[in-house]
Amino acid sequence: MLPEWIVPLLVAAPCVWALWERRRRRAEIGARNWLVEREREGAARLAVEEERARVARELHDIVSHSVSVMVVQAGAARHGVDGEVEEALLAVEQTGREAMTELRHLLGVLAPAPDGDGDAFAPQPSLAHLGTLVDRIAFAGLPVDVTVTGEPRPLPTGIDATGYRIIQEGLTNALKHGTAGATAEVRVSYGTRNLRLEVLNTGPSVLTGNGDAIPPNAPPQNKDGRGLAGLRERVAVYGGDLDARRRLGGGYRVRARIPLERP
Repeated sequence: MLPEWIVPLLVAAPCVWALWERRRRRAEIGARNWLVEREREGAARLAVEEERARVARELHDIVSHSVSVMVVQAGAARHGVDGEVEEALLAVEQTGREAMTELRHLLGVLAPAPDGDGDAFAPQPSLAHLGTLVDRIAFAGLPVDVTVTGEPRPLPTGIDATGYRIIQEGLTNALKHGTAGATAEVRVSYGTRNLRLEVLNTGPSVLTGNGDAIPPNAPPQNKDGRGLAGLRERVAVYGGDLDARRRLGGGYRVRARIPLERP
């Protein structure tokens, strides 16, 4: 016969086991619900980010292009006119440039740069930070040689930011599309009237047959509308020009001239 003290234990054991099992299942359900909620929040956050990026692309493609054309045409039209007409066109040109600056800030808030180049409310990029950019690119695997001619000096905010973005885009493209052992060179020239920028990188020659599918003067394709095509528009706002093309000897070249005086 079993001792009397064991009988209560035998009766209570199934109840204790059932209670423990119920608590275990409840904990599992809670953990599963927590994971589902986190996944739902992550999916919602991703959807919001994708929508913000889409809005940013549309803003750039529609508004930025139109404002750039307006500014360039106003700058060209005011040459050869006098008096109030010139002042009116000058006001249109200046307002357009200010709108472009605000638009770029808005784009940064809606869709921060995918390369993690600062947050949306960070100061505008500057050629004064070129060393940091070059170090980051070199650390990623693309050695960069920098040559600066002329006396570096403070530049208008828009021109300074545009110059930095040109070099950033050129180096980023070189890093993405370059071959093993490729190198890059950045040239910055502070002239009396113009800021000149050039980004060169080595690569296969178009004469070897590796670049037959792309014409020598074709710029890299950019699906989001915010690459070299957008930079070309920004440079045009200041009366400058940007040229990007393959080099016959191999690699790619991005060259820009930005007037430091009002055109």
